[in-house]
Amino acid sequence: MELFWWEHKRLWKRRSTRISVFLCLLYVLVFGCILSYQWFTFGSRPGSGNGSFDNRFDGYANIRIMQQYARQFGGELTDEALQQMVREYQAVLASGDREAVNRTNWMDMNSWLRSLYPELEIEEQRFTHLMSDYVDPRDLTGFYERRQKILEEFLAVSDQTGAEGEYLLGMNEKVKIPFKYSWKEGWQIVLGSNLPDLGMVMALFLAIALSPVFAGEWHDKTSSLILTTRNGWKKAARAKICSGIALAAELFAMLFAGSVGAQIFFMGTEGWDMPIQNIKLIAVAPLNMLQAEIFGYVFGFLGVIGFAGLMMLISARVKSNFAALLLGLAAVYGPMMIDEYLPFWAQKGMDLLPLVGSSADIFRTTTFCFFGHYIWSPYLLLTVPVAAGLACVPFAVKGWARRMKW
Repeated sequence: MELFWWEHKRLWKRRSTRISVFLCLLYVLVFGCILSYQWFTFGSRPGSGNGSFDNRFDGYANIRIMQQYARQFGGELTDEALQQMVREYQAVLASGDREAVNRTNWMDMNSWLRSLYPELEIEEQRFTHLMSDYVDPRDLTGFYERRQKILEEFLAVSDQTGAEGEYLLGMNEKVKIPFKYSWKEGWQIVLGSNLPDLGMVMALFLAIALSPVFAGEWHDKTSSLILTTRNGWKKAARAKICSGIALAAELFAMLFAGSVGAQIFFMGTEGWDMPIQNIKLIAVAPLNMLQAEIFGYVFGFLGVIGFAGLMMLISARVKSNFAALLLGLAAVYGPMMIDEYLPFWAQKGMDLLPLVGSSADIFRTTTFCFFGHYIWSPYLLLTVPVAAGLACVPFAVKGWARRMKW
């Protein structure tokens, strides 16, 4: 334990570690959370404003206005509630108050209208008006029947039929209807943007901080001294690996605490029990917003631990900090760069690498088939990356030992 603490303090004393942690916290917590909630995502937009950075610095108050607006529709997404949404929106639009229009749930409505009621869209107005501007609210019936239809059509187009289709439709049967409804844009940002992007951001800064763990010994010309210590290279290697994984866990804990704290301060907890189908209609997972967020953070934490194990192996196998950094970044960003050029089965396989996949898979219908049995991809995204990363640890110890003997 004493050796672990010594290695851990040594890792934190590195300038590259401190700068990486500082920049990561700055980017995620200040820009991705505080400024996003207060300014360029949820700040009120002036009538003449075009871009997000034209928004006012009043996100805290504006979020509460939008939450209050959504409460008037009864808390459940029924045909009657959708019709009332459209009527209220059209009344606000007729008033000519553009700021009031921006505070309505017009994005929700038009997403649902275009998906479920395509026959009501007027072709000549597709690029000039939103459907909610002109559609007759009385025509908006059969919300859940239409949702079921487009889900089945999507699975058929995706060639997810037979046993796979039955598996996914079986998951969908557990989704409770009618959906609970409240203001969801905040949850959409958290689950659709902040959490999926967290792993990619952390990968960059962790690669910088962890690449010197073993490779730095060669750079600092201290590797030969390890052989003369009373602990020897094996204990030293284990202490280094544990300190690297601990650093990854500590950074994640800081981001988790800051992100959740900012979320609760700006958004509160309202809407936690809404189903994720409010964000993506054809999602089949019977999860609410809180469950999806817990999944996202667990996915991120296990992915970070897996990536730390992978970085230990890379750092132990090379003698250059820069080479270790490049290889670590290539392990995460390389698959993302070539993803579109790979067949679908290869894309799914790449997602199982640490921090390569996305927590947004809970909105998708991706599955893996093993011996005729289908498994929903998020189950594997939780387990395989961390297992692969931890499997790298003994090879890191052996790899560094081999280099030490040279």
